[in-house]
Amino acid sequence: MLTSFSTLLLFGCLTGITTVLFGFGGGFITVPVVYGVLSVTARPGADAMHIAVATSAAVMVVNAGVATLAQWRQGRLRRAYVWPLAAFIALGAAAGSFAATLVGGTALRLLFAAYLLVTIIDSLVRKGFLSVAHRMRPKPLGRGTTTLGGTGIGLVAAGLGVGGSVMTVPLLRRRGLAMAEATAMANPLSVPVGVAGTLVYTLVPTASAGTGQIGYVDLGAGAVLLLGSLPTIAVARRVTGRVPDRVHSAAYVGLLVVVLIVMVGTGV
Repeated sequence: MLTSFSTLLLFGCLTGITTVLFGFGGGFITVPVVYGVLSVTARPGADAMHIAVATSAAVMVVNAGVATLAQWRQGRLRRAYVWPLAAFIALGAAAGSFAATLVGGTALRLLFAAYLLVTIIDSLVRKGFLSVAHRMRPKPLGRGTTTLGGTGIGLVAAGLGVGGSVMTVPLLRRRGLAMAEATAMANPLSVPVGVAGTLVYTLVPTASAGTGQIGYVDLGAGAVLLLGSLPTIAVARRVTGRVPDRVHSAAYVGLLVVVLIVMVGTGV
């Protein structure tokens, strides 16, 4: 029990850093970690992967909300890139969360790993992510990107419990935004994913719900993760914007590679 607490607390701190620096909100860290902890400690019959995704969504609401407030106070948010994209992300997130409850845990893990792999390859191969051309003014989002793109982002992000930053950050980068701005915008765009996902996962009937759970959301694991992440967010926000753009984007891809290796290596 102590080992599980320490593990969740440690990775909660890491989640706070990735929320501020990369806009992750926690999903890429919390899903593998919560799954790993529950696989060892949960009672027989518990659906570890669905609980991990649901708990990640709940943690994301708080982390992304706190980070959004900090980014707003620092003047890093641009309304034109947040709204109405956030509304369509929320729409897709509700559908994605419900669809995920109908998919088996193994299939969900494979989709999660495939999502990571495709994102890594896309970021490395396509131009416009690791570095952006210097423009006087970033390009606006088109109507199709806002509506269909936003719905698709929400659908995938909520289904996998990852917040959508791995789609929104590359999208905004290719519109010409600096890495610090793109990752800052990922936080408010993750909030509707977390809210929609949490509502669906807490309300859906599940036979695996146990003590300390609301639906698929594990309250204990979520509380420990937040205990680590919230103080870290307060510290990490002070260094945002000081990291060189090229280093920032390379570190973003590097972290995705690490998460994928851990998932494959541990069978998460």
